[in-house]
Amino acid sequence: MGFRVRGFFILGAILAAFAGANAAELKEARVTQIIRDVRLLPNAAPARPAVVNDPVRDGTAVRTGIESRTELTFPDATLARLGANTIFSFTEGTRNLELTDGAMLLRVPKNAGGAKINTAAVTAAITGTTVMLEFHKNSYVKFIVLEGTGRIFLPSHLGESVLVRAGQMLIAKPDAKNLPNPVDVDVRQIRKTSRLIRSFGKMGSENLIAQTEAAQDEERAEGELYETNLAIYGGGTSIILNDQEHIQETQIAAEQNPSPPPVVPP
Repeated sequence: MGFRVRGFFILGAILAAFAGANAAELKEARVTQIIRDVRLLPNAAPARPAVVNDPVRDGTAVRTGIESRTELTFPDATLARLGANTIFSFTEGTRNLELTDGAMLLRVPKNAGGAKINTAAVTAAITGTTVMLEFHKNSYVKFIVLEGTGRIFLPSHLGESVLVRAGQMLIAKPDAKNLPNPVDVDVRQIRKTSRLIRSFGKMGSENLIAQTEAAQDEERAEGELYETNLAIYGGGTSIILNDQEHIQETQIAAEQNPSPPPVVPP
């Protein structure tokens, strides 16, 4: 298979394009599903357990506990699912989401404009896309596109960005000064193993994800896609690579840096 190298763009212009000039601002979300321990963290009040249909507004973070997950739905049908041990918030009046720590799945409908997911290491800009992002301090950042496209930026390095297409994953060091090329991943295997998909109902982009799977089937039949045996376990996007030798070789070729160590299930 070939890895598609992405170019560099001016950060502000590209983020504005992804956000969409006419995109509806995110004013609040509703808690639509809770699995085990999920808490709301208001700025000016003590933390409290979340309940289904709770509003989540600017100034309130959402935190999940061990083996816990939750789903938040915005009025425009933008959907955020949070994995275990995750802290998430958003800025009212914008389309900016904050992943302080943990793992999340974000689905933005095609007609809803774009969104940005900010972490301490990278910013992900998406529009009409379903993605998964995992960030932990002092650990590798993982960004997976299930359908559509997304662009990863290094906010501290102006112009450094990589476009990630459907069926690809980007893994970057938390202190990276440049970004590696994305690598291809098995979307069907991710769909079957991720609790951010299996533990919830339909999210509205299943047909588009199926198109990604069908395209990968064609590439596999033509010998253009290598079987990675990638699976998603645990609370969100924790990645297990069963064929580690090949993946390490692939990552070295793509990044010109040693591959990250395998992640063990939580």
